[in-house]
Amino acid sequence: MALALTHDKSFETAMNAHALTQDIVAGAGPLATHASRMSGTETLPFLLVSAALDDLETGLVIFDCRLQVLHVTSQIPELLGLLPDEPLEGLCLRELLAKSTLDQKSLETIKNRLEDLNPDGFASAIHLRNREGSRHLRVRLHTVGEGYLVASFKTVPGDDANKSRTADFASRDSLTGLASRHAFEHRLKEVLAIEPQERATVFLIDLDRFKAVNDTLGHPAGDSLLRLAAERLSAAVRKQDLVARLGGDEFAVLLYPASTTIEESTIVAKRILDLVQRTYLIEGQLVNIGVSIGIAQSPGDGDECARLMRSADLALYHSKASGRSTYSYFEQHMERRAQARRTSELELRRALALRQLELFYQPQVDTITNRLVGFEALLRWRHPERGMIPPGDFLPIAEEIGVIVPIGDWVLRTACREAMTWPDDITVAVNASPLQFDAGNFAESVQRALAASGLPGERLEVEITEGIMLRNDDTVLRTLHDLRAMKVRIAMDDFGTGYASLSQLARFPFDKIKIDRSLAGFDGDNPKRRSIVRAITALGQSLGVTTLAEGVEDANQLARLQNDGCTSVQGYLFGKPVPTSQLKEVFSRFV
Repeated sequence: MALALTHDKSFETAMNAHALTQDIVAGAGPLATHASRMSGTETLPFLLVSAALDDLETGLVIFDCRLQVLHVTSQIPELLGLLPDEPLEGLCLRELLAKSTLDQKSLETIKNRLEDLNPDGFASAIHLRNREGSRHLRVRLHTVGEGYLVASFKTVPGDDANKSRTADFASRDSLTGLASRHAFEHRLKEVLAIEPQERATVFLIDLDRFKAVNDTLGHPAGDSLLRLAAERLSAAVRKQDLVARLGGDEFAVLLYPASTTIEESTIVAKRILDLVQRTYLIEGQLVNIGVSIGIAQSPGDGDECARLMRSADLALYHSKASGRSTYSYFEQHMERRAQARRTSELELRRALALRQLELFYQPQVDTITNRLVGFEALLRWRHPERGMIPPGDFLPIAEEIGVIVPIGDWVLRTACREAMTWPDDITVAVNASPLQFDAGNFAESVQRALAASGLPGERLEVEITEGIMLRNDDTVLRTLHDLRAMKVRIAMDDFGTGYASLSQLARFPFDKIKIDRSLAGFDGDNPKRRSIVRAITALGQSLGVTTLAEGVEDANQLARLQNDGCTSVQGYLFGKPVPTSQLKEVFSRFV
Protein backbone atom coordinates (compact mmCIF):
# COMPACT_ATOMS: atom_id res chain seq x y z
CA MET A 1 0.00 0.00 0.00
CA ALA A 2 2.75 2.44 0.88
CA LEU A 3 4.33 1.97 -2.56
CA ALA A 4 1.09 2.93 -4.25
CA LEU A 5 1.12 6.27 -2.43
CA THR A 6 4.68 7.33 -3.08
CA HIS A 7 3.86 8.47 -6.61
CA ASP A 8 2.77 11.83 -5.14
CA LYS A 9 5.49 13.79 -3.36
CA SER A 10 2.96 14.89 -0.72
CA PHE A 11 2.80 11.35 0.62
CA GLU A 12 6.53 11.28 1.33
CA THR A 13 6.11 14.40 3.48
CA ALA A 14 3.23 12.82 5.30
CA MET A 15 5.28 9.80 6.26
CA ASN A 16 7.49 12.06 8.38
CA ALA A 17 4.64 13.32 10.60
CA HIS A 18 5.88 11.56 13.78
CA ALA A 19 3.75 13.52 16.20
CA LEU A 20 0.57 12.60 14.38
CA THR A 21 1.63 8.97 14.47
CA GLN A 22 1.71 9.07 18.24
CA ASP A 23 -1.80 10.57 18.35
CA ILE A 24 -3.22 7.81 16.20
CA VAL A 25 -1.42 5.11 18.15
CA ALA A 26 -2.80 6.63 21.37
CA GLY A 27 -6.33 6.55 19.97
CA ALA A 28 -6.62 10.33 19.52
CA GLY A 29 -7.66 12.28 16.43
CA PRO A 30 -10.53 12.07 13.92
CA LEU A 31 -9.29 8.83 12.36
CA ALA A 32 -8.99 6.86 15.56
CA THR A 33 -12.49 5.45 15.24
CA HIS A 34 -11.87 4.30 11.66
CA ALA A 35 -8.45 2.93 12.59
CA SER A 36 -9.95 0.82 15.34
CA ARG A 37 -12.25 -0.83 12.78
CA MET A 38 -9.41 -1.67 10.40
CA SER A 39 -6.86 -4.46 10.76
CA GLY A 40 -3.50 -5.29 9.22
CA THR A 41 -0.07 -3.72 9.30
CA GLU A 42 -0.88 -1.43 6.36
CA THR A 43 -3.68 0.47 8.13
CA LEU A 44 -1.58 2.87 10.15
CA PRO A 45 0.51 4.37 7.29
CA PHE A 46 -2.64 4.87 5.23
CA LEU A 47 -4.40 6.85 7.99
CA LEU A 48 -1.21 8.70 8.84
CA VAL A 49 -0.97 10.01 5.27
CA SER A 50 -4.58 11.11 5.27
CA ALA A 51 -4.28 13.22 8.39
CA ALA A 52 -0.88 14.65 7.52
CA LEU A 53 -2.25 16.04 4.25
CA ASP A 54 -4.38 18.46 6.29
CA ASP A 55 -1.25 20.61 6.43
CA LEU A 56 -0.38 20.34 2.71
CA GLU A 57 -1.80 21.75 -0.52
CA THR A 58 -3.29 18.41 -1.64
CA GLY A 59 -6.82 17.52 -0.60
CA LEU A 60 -7.65 13.88 0.13
CA VAL A 61 -10.91 11.90 0.21
CA ILE A 62 -10.87 8.35 1.60
CA PHE A 63 -13.64 5.93 0.55
CA ASP A 64 -14.49 2.49 1.83
CA CYS A 65 -15.26 -0.54 -0.30
CA ARG A 66 -18.81 0.77 -0.93
CA LEU A 67 -17.36 4.10 -2.15
CA GLN A 68 -18.72 5.92 0.89
CA VAL A 69 -16.68 8.76 2.40
CA LEU A 70 -14.67 7.78 5.47
CA HIS A 71 -12.69 10.98 5.79
CA VAL A 72 -11.88 14.23 3.96
CA THR A 73 -8.95 16.54 4.64
CA SER A 74 -9.48 20.21 5.34
CA GLN A 75 -8.72 21.37 1.77
CA ILE A 76 -11.53 19.43 0.11
CA PRO A 77 -14.47 21.82 0.75
CA GLU A 78 -12.62 24.74 -0.78
CA LEU A 79 -11.25 22.71 -3.71
CA LEU A 80 -14.62 21.21 -4.64
CA GLY A 81 -16.69 24.29 -3.88
CA LEU A 82 -18.50 22.78 -0.88
CA LEU A 83 -19.81 24.52 2.24
CA PRO A 84 -17.08 24.62 4.95
CA ASP A 85 -19.14 22.92 7.67
CA GLU A 86 -21.15 20.60 5.45
CA PRO A 87 -21.02 16.97 6.76
CA LEU A 88 -19.50 14.68 4.14
CA GLU A 89 -18.74 11.42 5.97
CA GLY A 90 -21.06 8.65 4.85
CA LEU A 91 -21.86 10.19 1.47
CA CYS A 92 -21.32 7.97 -1.52
CA LEU A 93 -18.95 9.17 -4.24
CA ARG A 94 -21.81 10.13 -6.55
CA GLU A 95 -23.45 12.27 -3.87
CA LEU A 96 -20.18 13.99 -3.01
CA LEU A 97 -19.44 14.91 -6.62
CA ALA A 98 -23.02 16.09 -7.15
CA LYS A 99 -22.51 18.65 -4.36
CA SER A 100 -19.28 19.93 -5.94
CA THR A 101 -18.88 22.65 -8.58
CA LEU A 102 -17.20 20.33 -11.10
CA ASP A 103 -18.61 20.60 -14.62
CA GLN A 104 -20.54 17.74 -16.20
CA LYS A 105 -17.67 16.64 -18.43
CA SER A 106 -15.39 16.31 -15.41
CA LEU A 107 -17.99 14.24 -13.56
CA GLU A 108 -18.31 11.89 -16.51
CA THR A 109 -14.53 11.58 -16.75
CA ILE A 110 -14.23 10.48 -13.12
CA LYS A 111 -17.04 7.98 -13.58
CA ASN A 112 -15.34 6.45 -16.63
CA ARG A 113 -12.00 6.25 -14.85
CA LEU A 114 -13.55 4.46 -11.90
CA GLU A 115 -14.85 1.78 -14.23
CA ASP A 116 -11.35 1.27 -15.69
CA LEU A 117 -9.46 1.54 -12.40
CA ASN A 118 -6.90 -1.19 -11.82
CA PRO A 119 -7.52 -2.68 -8.34
CA ASP A 120 -3.78 -3.26 -7.91
CA GLY A 121 -2.59 0.22 -8.92
CA PHE A 122 -3.69 3.81 -9.35
CA ALA A 123 -5.19 5.93 -12.11
CA SER A 124 -3.11 8.48 -14.01
CA ALA A 125 -3.84 12.13 -13.35
CA ILE A 126 -7.24 13.39 -14.48
CA HIS A 127 -7.73 17.04 -15.43
CA LEU A 128 -10.96 18.58 -14.08
CA ARG A 129 -12.67 21.96 -14.33
CA ASN A 130 -15.37 23.65 -12.33
CA ARG A 131 -18.48 24.92 -14.04
CA GLU A 132 -17.28 28.53 -14.22
CA GLY A 133 -13.95 27.53 -15.73
CA SER A 134 -12.09 29.55 -13.10
CA ARG A 135 -10.39 26.58 -11.43
CA HIS A 136 -8.58 23.54 -12.79
CA LEU A 137 -7.87 20.52 -10.63
CA ARG A 138 -5.80 17.39 -10.95
CA VAL A 139 -7.12 14.25 -9.30
CA ARG A 140 -5.44 10.89 -8.78
CA LEU A 141 -7.41 7.78 -7.84
CA HIS A 142 -5.53 5.24 -5.67
CA THR A 143 -6.73 1.78 -4.65
CA VAL A 144 -5.23 0.77 -1.28
CA GLY A 145 -5.68 -2.03 1.19
CA GLU A 146 -8.59 -4.33 0.55
CA GLY A 147 -11.25 -2.36 -1.30
CA TYR A 148 -10.33 1.15 -0.12
CA LEU A 149 -10.05 4.10 -2.52
CA VAL A 150 -8.20 7.39 -2.08
CA ALA A 151 -8.87 10.42 -4.31
CA SER A 152 -6.24 13.19 -4.05
CA PHE A 153 -7.26 16.63 -5.41
CA LYS A 154 -4.80 19.40 -6.14
CA THR A 155 -5.04 22.79 -7.86
CA VAL A 156 -2.89 22.68 -10.99
CA PRO A 157 0.06 25.07 -10.57
CA GLY A 158 -0.41 28.18 -12.68
CA ASP A 159 -3.91 27.14 -13.66
CA ASP A 160 -6.27 28.71 -11.14
CA ALA A 161 -8.28 31.79 -12.14
CA ASN A 162 -5.51 34.38 -11.79
CA LYS A 163 -2.58 32.18 -12.84
CA SER A 164 -4.42 30.80 -15.85
CA ARG A 165 -5.23 34.29 -16.99
CA THR A 166 -1.57 35.25 -16.62
CA ALA A 167 -0.26 32.17 -18.44
CA ASP A 168 -2.67 32.42 -21.37
CA PHE A 169 -3.06 36.14 -21.94
CA ALA A 170 -0.22 38.07 -20.32
CA SER A 171 1.48 38.16 -23.71
CA ARG A 172 -0.96 39.36 -26.36
CA ASP A 173 -0.62 40.16 -30.02
CA SER A 174 -0.66 43.95 -30.25
CA LEU A 175 -2.56 44.07 -33.55
CA THR A 176 -5.43 41.62 -32.94
CA GLY A 177 -5.54 41.30 -29.14
CA LEU A 178 -5.25 37.53 -29.43
CA ALA A 179 -2.74 35.49 -27.48
CA SER A 180 0.79 35.64 -28.86
CA ARG A 181 2.85 32.70 -30.06
CA HIS A 182 4.66 32.61 -26.69
CA ALA A 183 1.38 32.49 -24.73
CA PHE A 184 -0.04 29.82 -27.03
CA GLU A 185 2.97 27.53 -26.75
CA HIS A 186 3.12 28.08 -22.98
CA ARG A 187 -0.50 26.98 -22.60
CA LEU A 188 -0.04 24.01 -24.93
CA LYS A 189 2.94 22.80 -22.89
CA GLU A 190 0.82 23.06 -19.72
CA VAL A 191 -2.01 21.02 -21.20
CA LEU A 192 0.35 18.33 -22.48
CA ALA A 193 2.08 18.12 -19.11
CA ILE A 194 -1.17 17.92 -17.15
CA GLU A 195 -2.88 15.36 -19.36
CA PRO A 196 -0.20 13.44 -21.29
CA GLN A 197 -2.60 10.64 -22.23
CA GLU A 198 -5.54 12.86 -23.15
CA ARG A 199 -6.21 14.40 -26.58
CA ALA A 200 -5.02 17.97 -27.13
CA THR A 201 -6.15 19.42 -30.46
CA VAL A 202 -4.14 22.09 -32.27
CA PHE A 203 -5.29 24.02 -35.34
CA LEU A 204 -2.80 25.95 -37.49
CA ILE A 205 -4.64 28.40 -39.73
CA ASP A 206 -3.32 30.38 -42.70
CA LEU A 207 -5.17 33.09 -44.62
CA ASP A 208 -5.03 32.37 -48.36
CA ARG A 209 -4.57 35.32 -50.75
CA PHE A 210 -3.75 37.69 -47.88
CA LYS A 211 -0.54 38.87 -49.55
CA ALA A 212 -2.46 39.95 -52.65
CA VAL A 213 -4.74 42.10 -50.48
CA ASN A 214 -1.75 43.56 -48.66
CA ASP A 215 0.03 44.37 -51.93
CA THR A 216 -2.95 45.86 -53.76
CA LEU A 217 -4.76 47.76 -50.98
CA GLY A 218 -1.76 48.54 -48.76
CA HIS A 219 -0.57 47.52 -45.30
CA PRO A 220 -3.25 49.49 -43.35
CA ALA A 221 -5.94 47.54 -45.21
CA GLY A 222 -4.03 44.34 -44.54
CA ASP A 223 -3.95 45.13 -40.82
CA SER A 224 -7.70 45.78 -40.85
CA LEU A 225 -8.24 42.44 -42.55
CA LEU A 226 -6.17 40.66 -39.89
CA ARG A 227 -8.18 42.26 -37.08
CA LEU A 228 -11.50 41.34 -38.69
CA ALA A 229 -10.33 37.79 -39.41
CA ALA A 230 -9.22 37.47 -35.78
CA GLU A 231 -12.68 38.53 -34.58
CA ARG A 232 -14.40 35.99 -36.83
CA LEU A 233 -11.96 33.29 -35.80
CA SER A 234 -12.69 33.94 -32.12
CA ALA A 235 -16.42 33.81 -32.86
CA ALA A 236 -16.05 30.51 -34.72
CA VAL A 237 -14.49 28.60 -31.82
CA ARG A 238 -15.88 27.86 -28.38
CA LYS A 239 -15.54 30.24 -25.47
CA GLN A 240 -13.07 28.03 -23.63
CA ASP A 241 -10.75 27.56 -26.64
CA LEU A 242 -7.50 29.52 -26.93
CA VAL A 243 -6.94 31.56 -30.12
CA ALA A 244 -3.56 33.05 -30.99
CA ARG A 245 -1.86 34.94 -33.78
CA LEU A 246 1.50 33.34 -34.44
CA GLY A 247 2.69 36.06 -36.80
CA GLY A 248 1.86 37.45 -40.25
CA ASP A 249 -1.36 35.86 -41.47
CA GLU A 250 -0.92 32.65 -39.45
CA PHE A 251 -3.17 31.84 -36.51
CA ALA A 252 -3.54 28.94 -34.10
CA VAL A 253 -6.32 27.45 -31.97
CA LEU A 254 -6.03 25.13 -28.99
CA LEU A 255 -9.30 23.33 -28.38
CA TYR A 256 -10.04 23.10 -24.66
CA PRO A 257 -10.78 20.90 -22.72
CA ALA A 258 -8.06 18.75 -24.17
CA SER A 259 -10.33 15.71 -24.50
CA THR A 260 -12.21 17.19 -27.47
CA THR A 261 -13.34 14.46 -29.87
CA ILE A 262 -12.52 14.34 -33.56
CA GLU A 263 -16.16 15.00 -34.37
CA GLU A 264 -16.13 18.15 -32.23
CA SER A 265 -12.91 19.45 -33.78
CA THR A 266 -14.28 18.82 -37.27
CA ILE A 267 -17.33 20.92 -36.46
CA VAL A 268 -15.05 23.74 -35.28
CA ALA A 269 -12.93 23.50 -38.45
CA LYS A 270 -15.99 23.75 -40.70
CA ARG A 271 -17.28 26.70 -38.70
CA ILE A 272 -13.93 28.50 -39.13
CA LEU A 273 -14.01 27.92 -42.88
CA ASP A 274 -17.57 29.23 -43.07
CA LEU A 275 -17.12 32.39 -40.99
CA VAL A 276 -13.59 33.52 -41.83
CA GLN A 277 -14.01 33.06 -45.60
CA ARG A 278 -17.06 35.31 -45.87
CA THR A 279 -16.61 38.56 -47.81
CA TYR A 280 -15.03 41.53 -45.98
CA LEU A 281 -15.66 45.22 -46.57
CA ILE A 282 -12.38 47.09 -46.10
CA GLU A 283 -11.96 50.76 -47.02
CA GLY A 284 -14.92 50.55 -49.34
CA GLN A 285 -13.54 47.47 -51.12
CA LEU A 286 -15.04 43.98 -51.09
CA VAL A 287 -12.31 41.53 -50.14
CA ASN A 288 -12.40 37.73 -50.37
CA ILE A 289 -9.81 35.43 -48.83
CA GLY A 290 -9.53 31.72 -48.20
CA VAL A 291 -8.52 29.73 -45.14
CA SER A 292 -6.34 26.62 -44.95
CA ILE A 293 -6.29 24.59 -41.71
CA GLY A 294 -3.95 21.90 -40.43
CA ILE A 295 -5.06 19.82 -37.43
CA ALA A 296 -2.96 17.66 -35.12
CA GLN A 297 -3.97 15.83 -31.93
CA SER A 298 -1.91 14.44 -29.08
CA PRO A 299 -0.66 11.97 -28.14
CA GLY A 300 -0.73 10.20 -31.50
CA ASP A 301 0.52 13.15 -33.57
CA GLY A 302 3.00 14.27 -30.91
CA ASP A 303 3.22 14.31 -27.14
CA GLU A 304 5.22 17.50 -26.74
CA CYS A 305 4.70 21.04 -27.99
CA ALA A 306 7.23 21.27 -30.81
CA ARG A 307 6.31 17.87 -32.26
CA LEU A 308 2.58 18.56 -32.16
CA MET A 309 3.03 21.98 -33.79
CA ARG A 310 5.14 20.42 -36.54
CA SER A 311 2.45 17.81 -37.22
CA ALA A 312 -0.17 20.56 -37.48
CA ASP A 313 2.13 22.48 -39.83
CA LEU A 314 2.52 19.44 -42.10
CA ALA A 315 -1.26 19.05 -42.16
CA LEU A 316 -1.56 22.75 -43.05
CA TYR A 317 0.89 22.29 -45.91
CA HIS A 318 -1.24 19.37 -47.15
CA SER A 319 -4.34 21.59 -47.10
CA LYS A 320 -2.57 24.20 -49.21
CA ALA A 321 -1.30 21.59 -51.64
CA SER A 322 -4.84 20.18 -51.92
CA GLY A 323 -6.22 23.42 -53.32
CA ARG A 324 -6.52 25.56 -50.17
CA SER A 325 -9.74 26.61 -48.41
CA THR A 326 -9.98 23.27 -46.64
CA TYR A 327 -8.82 21.44 -43.52
CA SER A 328 -6.63 18.38 -43.13
CA TYR A 329 -5.81 16.12 -40.19
CA PHE A 330 -2.21 15.05 -39.79
CA GLU A 331 -1.38 11.60 -41.15
CA GLN A 332 1.89 9.71 -41.04
CA HIS A 333 2.38 9.80 -44.81
CA MET A 334 2.72 13.58 -44.50
CA GLU A 335 5.76 13.09 -42.27
CA ARG A 336 7.29 10.67 -44.76
CA ARG A 337 6.67 13.08 -47.62
CA ALA A 338 8.19 15.92 -45.58
CA GLN A 339 11.29 13.84 -44.88
CA ALA A 340 11.64 13.04 -48.57
CA ARG A 341 11.20 16.70 -49.37
CA ARG A 342 13.83 17.65 -46.81
CA THR A 343 16.20 15.18 -48.42
CA SER A 344 15.50 16.78 -51.80
CA GLU A 345 16.19 20.21 -50.33
CA LEU A 346 19.58 19.15 -49.00
CA GLU A 347 20.46 17.41 -52.25
CA LEU A 348 19.37 20.42 -54.31
CA ARG A 349 21.61 22.74 -52.29
CA ARG A 350 24.50 20.35 -52.90
CA ALA A 351 23.62 20.02 -56.59
CA LEU A 352 24.39 23.68 -57.22
CA ALA A 353 27.70 23.47 -55.36
CA LEU A 354 28.71 20.18 -56.99
CA ARG A 355 27.70 21.31 -60.51
CA GLN A 356 25.04 18.65 -60.99
CA LEU A 357 22.79 21.17 -62.78
CA GLU A 358 23.11 21.63 -66.52
CA LEU A 359 21.33 23.33 -69.38
CA PHE A 360 19.59 21.66 -72.29
CA TYR A 361 18.60 23.66 -75.37
CA GLN A 362 15.51 23.32 -77.59
CA PRO A 363 15.55 24.92 -81.05
CA GLN A 364 13.22 27.73 -82.12
CA VAL A 365 12.45 27.97 -85.85
CA ASP A 366 11.09 30.71 -88.15
CA THR A 367 7.85 29.48 -89.78
CA ILE A 368 8.42 31.31 -93.08
CA THR A 369 12.09 30.51 -93.78
CA ASN A 370 12.36 27.30 -91.66
CA ARG A 371 15.59 28.83 -90.38
CA LEU A 372 16.95 28.21 -86.87
CA VAL A 373 16.62 31.52 -85.00
CA GLY A 374 17.36 30.59 -81.38
CA PHE A 375 17.26 28.15 -78.49
CA GLU A 376 15.39 28.08 -75.21
CA ALA A 377 17.63 27.16 -72.27
CA LEU A 378 15.95 24.50 -70.11
CA LEU A 379 17.36 23.47 -66.73
CA ARG A 380 18.02 19.84 -65.84
CA TRP A 381 19.35 18.15 -62.69
CA ARG A 382 21.63 15.19 -63.30
CA HIS A 383 21.25 13.38 -59.98
CA PRO A 384 24.01 10.83 -59.21
CA GLU A 385 21.46 8.20 -58.11
CA ARG A 386 18.07 9.21 -59.55
CA GLY A 387 19.31 10.14 -63.00
CA MET A 388 18.01 13.12 -64.98
CA ILE A 389 15.36 15.09 -63.06
CA PRO A 390 13.08 17.47 -65.04
CA PRO A 391 12.62 21.05 -63.77
CA GLY A 392 9.00 20.54 -62.78
CA ASP A 393 10.16 18.12 -60.06
CA PHE A 394 12.66 20.43 -58.36
CA LEU A 395 12.11 24.09 -59.33
CA PRO A 396 9.07 24.48 -57.02
CA ILE A 397 11.24 23.23 -54.14
CA ALA A 398 14.03 25.60 -55.20
CA GLU A 399 11.59 28.51 -55.04
CA GLU A 400 10.28 27.52 -51.63
CA ILE A 401 13.67 27.10 -49.98
CA GLY A 402 15.09 30.27 -51.54
CA VAL A 403 17.82 28.81 -53.79
CA ILE A 404 16.06 29.78 -57.02
CA VAL A 405 17.90 33.11 -57.12
CA PRO A 406 21.45 31.64 -57.11
CA ILE A 407 20.26 28.93 -59.52
CA GLY A 408 18.80 31.61 -61.80
CA ASP A 409 22.06 33.55 -61.72
CA TRP A 410 23.94 30.39 -62.69
CA VAL A 411 21.52 29.75 -65.57
CA LEU A 412 22.02 33.31 -66.86
CA ARG A 413 25.81 33.11 -66.73
CA THR A 414 25.94 29.65 -68.30
CA ALA A 415 23.45 30.38 -71.09
CA CYS A 416 25.20 33.62 -72.07
CA ARG A 417 28.63 31.98 -72.01
CA GLU A 418 27.54 29.00 -74.13
CA ALA A 419 25.59 31.20 -76.58
CA MET A 420 28.84 33.01 -77.37
CA THR A 421 29.99 29.80 -79.12
CA TRP A 422 27.01 29.88 -81.50
CA PRO A 423 26.54 31.81 -84.75
CA ASP A 424 26.02 35.54 -84.22
CA ASP A 425 22.37 35.49 -85.36
CA ILE A 426 21.20 32.81 -82.87
CA THR A 427 19.51 33.99 -79.67
CA VAL A 428 19.14 32.28 -76.31
CA ALA A 429 15.95 32.46 -74.20
CA VAL A 430 16.11 32.13 -70.40
CA ASN A 431 13.14 31.73 -68.04
CA ALA A 432 12.96 34.07 -65.03
CA SER A 433 11.32 33.21 -61.72
CA PRO A 434 9.09 35.74 -59.93
CA LEU A 435 11.39 35.43 -56.92
CA GLN A 436 14.30 36.72 -59.03
CA PHE A 437 12.29 39.88 -59.62
CA ASP A 438 11.33 40.08 -55.94
CA ALA A 439 15.02 40.10 -55.01
CA GLY A 440 15.23 43.53 -56.68
CA ASN A 441 18.58 42.97 -58.43
CA PHE A 442 17.63 40.88 -61.45
CA ALA A 443 18.69 43.57 -63.94
CA GLU A 444 22.11 43.71 -62.28
CA SER A 445 22.42 39.91 -62.56
CA VAL A 446 21.65 40.10 -66.29
CA GLN A 447 24.15 42.90 -66.76
CA ARG A 448 26.89 40.91 -65.01
CA ALA A 449 26.15 37.80 -67.11
CA LEU A 450 26.33 39.80 -70.36
CA ALA A 451 29.52 41.55 -69.31
CA ALA A 452 31.25 38.33 -68.19
CA SER A 453 30.39 36.46 -71.41
CA GLY A 454 30.59 39.31 -73.93
CA LEU A 455 27.16 38.36 -75.35
CA PRO A 456 25.31 41.33 -76.92
CA GLY A 457 22.08 42.18 -75.13
CA GLU A 458 19.96 41.71 -78.28
CA ARG A 459 20.91 38.02 -78.37
CA LEU A 460 19.45 37.37 -74.90
CA GLU A 461 15.73 36.89 -74.38
CA VAL A 462 14.16 36.82 -70.90
CA GLU A 463 10.86 34.92 -70.63
CA ILE A 464 8.47 35.93 -67.86
CA THR A 465 4.95 34.83 -66.95
CA GLU A 466 2.14 37.25 -66.28
CA GLY A 467 2.34 36.22 -62.61
CA ILE A 468 5.43 38.42 -62.40
CA MET A 469 3.45 41.35 -63.76
CA LEU A 470 0.85 40.90 -61.01
CA ARG A 471 3.42 41.43 -58.27
CA ASN A 472 4.93 44.76 -57.23
CA ASP A 473 4.15 46.93 -60.25
CA ASP A 474 6.84 49.59 -59.77
CA THR A 475 9.67 47.13 -59.12
CA VAL A 476 8.73 44.86 -62.03
CA LEU A 477 8.26 47.67 -64.55
CA ARG A 478 11.49 49.33 -63.49
CA THR A 479 13.37 46.04 -63.94
CA LEU A 480 11.84 45.44 -67.37
CA HIS A 481 12.78 48.92 -68.53
CA ASP A 482 16.33 48.37 -67.23
CA LEU A 483 16.52 45.19 -69.31
CA ARG A 484 15.20 46.99 -72.36
CA ALA A 485 17.91 49.60 -71.90
CA MET A 486 20.47 46.79 -72.29
CA LYS A 487 18.68 45.77 -75.56
CA VAL A 488 17.57 42.51 -73.92
CA ARG A 489 14.39 41.11 -75.48
CA ILE A 490 11.37 40.40 -73.24
CA ALA A 491 8.92 37.58 -74.01
CA MET A 492 5.62 36.84 -72.26
CA ASP A 493 5.52 33.09 -71.62
CA ASP A 494 2.44 30.84 -71.48
CA PHE A 495 0.20 33.46 -73.09
CA GLY A 496 -3.46 32.48 -73.08
CA THR A 497 -3.42 30.59 -69.78
CA GLY A 498 -3.94 33.59 -67.45
CA TYR A 499 -6.75 36.04 -66.93
CA ALA A 500 -4.96 39.35 -67.41
CA SER A 501 -2.60 38.77 -70.36
CA LEU A 502 -4.12 41.46 -72.57
CA SER A 503 -3.86 44.10 -69.87
CA GLN A 504 -0.20 43.17 -69.32
CA LEU A 505 0.55 43.71 -73.03
CA ALA A 506 -0.86 47.20 -72.71
CA ARG A 507 1.31 48.00 -69.69
CA PHE A 508 4.65 47.00 -71.18
CA PRO A 509 5.86 46.67 -74.81
CA PHE A 510 6.89 43.01 -75.00
CA ASP A 511 9.04 41.77 -77.89
CA LYS A 512 7.49 38.32 -78.17
CA ILE A 513 4.35 36.41 -77.18
CA LYS A 514 4.75 32.68 -76.55
CA ILE A 515 1.48 30.85 -77.25
CA ASP A 516 1.01 28.08 -74.71
CA ARG A 517 1.14 24.48 -75.95
CA SER A 518 -2.42 23.89 -74.65
CA LEU A 519 -3.60 26.14 -77.49
CA ALA A 520 -0.98 25.62 -80.17
CA GLY A 521 -0.15 21.93 -79.72
CA PHE A 522 -3.63 20.44 -80.15
CA ASP A 523 -4.44 17.49 -82.39
CA GLY A 524 -6.81 18.02 -85.28
CA ASP A 525 -8.78 21.12 -86.21
CA ASN A 526 -10.35 22.56 -83.08
CA PRO A 527 -12.29 25.64 -84.29
CA LYS A 528 -12.33 27.41 -80.93
CA ARG A 529 -8.66 26.93 -80.15
CA ARG A 530 -7.68 27.83 -83.69
CA SER A 531 -9.70 31.02 -83.48
CA ILE A 532 -7.86 31.96 -80.28
CA VAL A 533 -4.48 31.31 -81.90
CA ARG A 534 -5.49 33.48 -84.92
CA ALA A 535 -6.58 36.25 -82.57
CA ILE A 536 -3.25 36.14 -80.72
CA THR A 537 -1.17 36.20 -83.91
CA ALA A 538 -3.28 39.07 -85.28
CA LEU A 539 -2.77 40.93 -81.99
CA GLY A 540 0.97 40.37 -82.29
CA GLN A 541 1.03 41.71 -85.85
CA SER A 542 -0.92 44.84 -84.87
CA LEU A 543 1.44 45.49 -81.94
CA GLY A 544 4.59 44.68 -83.91
CA VAL A 545 5.30 41.71 -81.62
CA THR A 546 6.54 38.32 -82.84
CA THR A 547 4.63 35.19 -81.84
CA LEU A 548 6.06 31.75 -81.01
CA ALA A 549 3.95 28.62 -80.62
CA GLU A 550 5.10 25.88 -78.23
CA GLY A 551 4.50 22.13 -78.39
CA VAL A 552 4.58 21.66 -82.18
CA GLU A 553 5.00 17.94 -82.85
CA ASP A 554 3.87 17.24 -86.42
CA ALA A 555 3.70 18.80 -89.85
CA ASN A 556 -0.06 19.38 -89.71
CA GLN A 557 0.28 21.56 -86.60
CA LEU A 558 3.08 23.49 -88.29
CA ALA A 559 0.99 24.07 -91.43
CA ARG A 560 -1.95 25.38 -89.41
CA LEU A 561 0.28 27.76 -87.43
CA GLN A 562 1.91 29.01 -90.63
CA ASN A 563 -1.51 29.70 -92.14
CA ASP A 564 -2.68 31.39 -88.95
CA GLY A 565 0.21 33.86 -89.05
CA CYS A 566 2.46 32.55 -86.26
CA THR A 567 6.03 33.79 -86.87
CA SER A 568 8.06 31.07 -85.07
CA VAL A 569 7.60 27.66 -83.46
CA GLN A 570 9.20 25.30 -80.97
CA GLY A 571 8.59 21.61 -80.32
CA TYR A 572 9.58 18.01 -80.89
CA LEU A 573 9.03 18.37 -84.63
CA PHE A 574 12.30 20.31 -84.74
CA GLY A 575 14.04 18.61 -81.88
CA LYS A 576 13.90 17.73 -78.20
CA PRO A 577 15.98 19.65 -75.65
CA VAL A 578 19.60 18.50 -75.89
CA PRO A 579 22.81 19.24 -73.94
CA THR A 580 25.53 21.52 -75.31
CA SER A 581 27.52 18.52 -76.52
CA GLN A 582 24.77 17.69 -79.08
CA LEU A 583 24.17 21.21 -80.45
CA LYS A 584 26.62 20.71 -83.30
CA GLU A 585 24.30 18.04 -84.70
CA VAL A 586 21.32 20.43 -84.43
CA PHE A 587 23.16 23.17 -86.30
CA SER A 588 24.15 20.77 -89.06
CA ARG A 589 20.52 19.70 -89.52
CA PHE A 590 19.34 23.22 -90.20
CA VAL A 591 22.33 24.11 -92.42
